[in-house]
Amino acid sequence: MKKLLLALFTLFVFVFVRAQQPSFPTSGDIYLGLKKLNVLGSVLYIAAHPDDENTRLLTYFSKDKLYRTGYLSLTRGDGGQNLIGEEQGVELGLIRTQELLSARRIDGAEQFFSRAFDFGYSKSPQETFTKWDREKILSDVVWVIRKFQPDVIITRFPTTGEGGHGQHTASAILAIEAFSAAADSKRFPEQLQFVKAWQARRILWNTFNFGANNTTGADQFQIDVGGFNPVLGKSYGEIAAESRSQHKSQGFGSARARGEAIEYFRTLQGDAPVSDLLDGVSSTWAKVKGGEAIEKEINATIASFDFMQPQKSLGNLLRIYFAISNLPNSYWRSQKMEEIKKLVEQASGMWVEAFTNEPYVTQGDSMKVNIVMNDRLGVGIKLLSAQVESFDSTFNVSLRPNKNFTFSKTIKVYDGTPPTQPYWLQKPMQPGYFEIPTQAQVGEPDVESAFTVAFRFEVLGQIMSFSRRLNYKSVDQVKGEQYQPITVLPPVSVNTNPNLLLVNLENVAKQNAEVQVVANKNIPFKAASIGLRIGNQKQGIKEQAGIFSKNTTRRYNFEILPANLPTSNVDAIPTVRFDSAVQNYLALANIRHDHIPYINYFYTDWLRLVPLHLTITQSKIGYIVGAGDKVPEALEQMGYDVTLLTEKELERNNLKQFDAIISGVRAFNANGWMAKYYDKLMKYVEGGGNYIVQYSQNNNIRSKIGPYNFTVSGKRITDENAAVTFLKPEHPVLNFPNKITQADFVGWVQERSIYHADNWDSNYEAILGMNDPGETPHNGSLIVSKYGKGFFSYTGLVFFRELPAGVPGAYRLLANLIALNKIKGS
Repeated sequence: MKKLLLALFTLFVFVFVRAQQPSFPTSGDIYLGLKKLNVLGSVLYIAAHPDDENTRLLTYFSKDKLYRTGYLSLTRGDGGQNLIGEEQGVELGLIRTQELLSARRIDGAEQFFSRAFDFGYSKSPQETFTKWDREKILSDVVWVIRKFQPDVIITRFPTTGEGGHGQHTASAILAIEAFSAAADSKRFPEQLQFVKAWQARRILWNTFNFGANNTTGADQFQIDVGGFNPVLGKSYGEIAAESRSQHKSQGFGSARARGEAIEYFRTLQGDAPVSDLLDGVSSTWAKVKGGEAIEKEINATIASFDFMQPQKSLGNLLRIYFAISNLPNSYWRSQKMEEIKKLVEQASGMWVEAFTNEPYVTQGDSMKVNIVMNDRLGVGIKLLSAQVESFDSTFNVSLRPNKNFTFSKTIKVYDGTPPTQPYWLQKPMQPGYFEIPTQAQVGEPDVESAFTVAFRFEVLGQIMSFSRRLNYKSVDQVKGEQYQPITVLPPVSVNTNPNLLLVNLENVAKQNAEVQVVANKNIPFKAASIGLRIGNQKQGIKEQAGIFSKNTTRRYNFEILPANLPTSNVDAIPTVRFDSAVQNYLALANIRHDHIPYINYFYTDWLRLVPLHLTITQSKIGYIVGAGDKVPEALEQMGYDVTLLTEKELERNNLKQFDAIISGVRAFNANGWMAKYYDKLMKYVEGGGNYIVQYSQNNNIRSKIGPYNFTVSGKRITDENAAVTFLKPEHPVLNFPNKITQADFVGWVQERSIYHADNWDSNYEAILGMNDPGETPHNGSLIVSKYGKGFFSYTGLVFFRELPAGVPGAYRLLANLIALNKIKGS
């Protein structure tokens, strides 16, 4: 994005918070900020995923000890499950990134990431490092340590495997390696042009008591983090629960905790703490030459702070700022100057915002910028100038106390302004990590703002400068005032419809694919052509001279002939040309959830063609909506008539109309009402129905699932290429209407199966056996039972991943499960 350089003579730069919603700090927040000025200590917490962090500990460090506190999550949680929608992979990572940022705004810590991609559950660090480039991810951890300069590093997990997930253990291994490597100028020397080598005092493991796995001990260093903060009116456990509850896609809503809460620590390297986490580390101004006088000034400001009139502290804050600015350049000099800038803004009570009334703007187009500024406490603020893109205006306006000053200007967006894209998605990713464009972006948590407005103003005789991100502002009749990011669009967006097309080789009929071309601005052209390329085959449609009007969509249909396709999956690539060479126009994706800002990103859209031999029994399917997945769309692609069943539909409908009922993933976790319909579903099966249950997590199942007893375990097969044994080769599920062979388990993605059935009743038959390397086989990925005239199946096979990925064997196996009650004599 275009960055605005501020004039060299300015003294202050304020940055609007990354959240789209503005912050509203109280006098209590300002008071704690003043106290924090006297704390020169820092702690960095390291783990593998969003939701791995100990929010109670982060809250205590940030809001009680007032340390600079950070959380480095090696991944963005891309490989997890999603309780609130159907997003998977990169899209889930985008959601969980924003959930982490929401959590940090509550607990007060800062957020960082490495380039590592969460490829799904792994059982060992060795497996993890086959996907992650160990040296690249280590370099990212070293970079964050060198930039953040923590006095103490804390890992959530040990190196010895008690954390379970292989990525958990890998995060601890990398943290320990980075503890030493960050201090070694010979390791990653290319970083040293930007940062310096850094040696933290110690690295500790924050031991835990998770269920039956208790790694704490009386001989370990302990801290009570359950205190109450009267300035905030909450305990640290209460704040931590609010923070953790932001992880909504993982279903981690938490109850507020009060009272004593002991955290335990085991020293991994460095000297062990005895009485304080920062033993041996100076965390006062005594560590800075000339700092004693500054500490006295800060103490005097704290002592005289007026909660009803915080603006009285402005003069003191300015004096402290200039005193710090005269110190030799250092990490804490820069950090404390930034903290004071924020306090000056908060204590002055000024309000500044810049917004547009449209969420999108196109390269080379124009947009209307609105500016509002208010001297709410009447401290005497004079707006000198404002600058954004090509607009740079001088105002010299003295703001009247508590009166809005408003200004609007329509400006042109540069043709070269890049589309708004998360930096980690700007380059094609590798199998286990993202390619990061620049070193400076490593560790950064969020998308850069598309536009920034730079202001200069005068207060108490001092000229200051600050910036605001330009947001899209609207008022919703239900939600009220809303702020969302602005997205810069390319002139044209190109989508395919559908994104995946099954081409059934049992049916030679042609099928249609659609290329959608969206004009984001007026596009005049002398000639245009739209094409679809499948391997070496090309189809094209030409347009005569004309104008492609803004906000219009043109749809172009192409025929797909099965006889012209290869026997394996192939991608159909759309091509669009306007008076020039073929352009690789991108598609725009939108992710919308109420608890996080709107997410927009661009991707190259193509149509995945999946040629396969598939026979289905004509069936009407009821699909019980779970935590969100794309299985219903896949079923429709297969040729089934699908009805989505929510609680109301289950209550009202006669289930006999359905040849099969399938429960969505995590339906027994997401839907508290499943128990209410257990008897109705079992009666449906007994009368000749076919009920197929996909996995639910084993720790929060709210109902009995099948007609006979079984438990849901945490067992899973993470190797997507793990060998599969047919335990019942004669069983109909492997033979009708499709003959299932080993070829049907080729090309699976991420994993085979999760949350297996265990301890099942003898009425169930186990169909498949499989195991990860070095482990004994487990047979709970698919169990089937006859019940009355019908069938019940439970499966941990990850259809929800394989079907959207276009794995032919997954479609064929699911078709057989659906056909169980269609066999003569069944």
